[in-house]
Amino acid sequence: MKLLVINNQDSGLSAKAVFSYIRQCSQFAEDITVRSCGNNWDPTSFLYDADEYDAVICAGGDGTFASVSHAMANTGIPILPYPAGTANLMALNLYLPIDDPALAKITYEMQTLDFDLGEITLSDGRKKGFSIMAGAGYDATIMQEAIPGKKILGPLSYATAAVANFAPQHAKIELKVDDEEISTSGVGVLLVNFSRIQFDLSVVHENNPTDGMFDVVVFNTSDAIGLIPALMSAVLDRSGDFPSRTDAFQVFKGKHIEVVTDPPLQVQYDGEPAGITTPFSADILPKASRIIVGDDAIKHFSNNE
Repeated sequence: MKLLVINNQDSGLSAKAVFSYIRQCSQFAEDITVRSCGNNWDPTSFLYDADEYDAVICAGGDGTFASVSHAMANTGIPILPYPAGTANLMALNLYLPIDDPALAKITYEMQTLDFDLGEITLSDGRKKGFSIMAGAGYDATIMQEAIPGKKILGPLSYATAAVANFAPQHAKIELKVDDEEISTSGVGVLLVNFSRIQFDLSVVHENNPTDGMFDVVVFNTSDAIGLIPALMSAVLDRSGDFPSRTDAFQVFKGKHIEVVTDPPLQVQYDGEPAGITTPFSADILPKASRIIVGDDAIKHFSNNE
């Protein structure tokens, strides 16, 4: 077995974490190539020969995985999201273990599933990939302001940033969801592919990242306090018995989404601040990402087929 490891040294708390996993994989992989990168890297220069490997191991955060997945969309090459970032939401959504022996075992078994991938087109014309969710407004502000605390607080940096921004910008929101035009307002909008976020909360009650559709969620409230009932619903819904997200959330479904806001709102994709504001558009790339998973994901997502 030949493995290509992309190791983002600027992600998470330790750039060395993946080497314990690599030692485990060396028991069955005869060729392991490690390429280290940092933020603002060019995936194509690291993945030019990815088709010569049996799998690509992406060691970094959710933004790193999104970049790798976008660069490898529709290639059929398996990717493993090794959880070396701050939030590691992709690993959470895929029910992956966090210990290296178990991750190595999953790599050896090489079970894969094909998942949808999002592609966002920013107002300056750049196209970026996202596996989990992209959005504008409150969530993007949290992602931006969590950056300074990531190395010290880890996932708690997001909670700290949320508390510090209890009065986010309220905006008029114009959506185009496929052929439907929607006028609404709120403090943010999310395009959801995988729905589980920090602290194992689910943004929407039912989520299928293989259905070729985004769940489009508008935070239809005037301030962050108005989101508390929806947050509590998400907490209570871990058992699957509390589907309502209250009137604070408007939910739509679509393949092509256009977002315009007044005033403009900050934009993020898979936790990466875009450094730019609305408008933006996004398209779903159906089952474009082939991901290595374990038995738990096979069992869970087989119910979606």
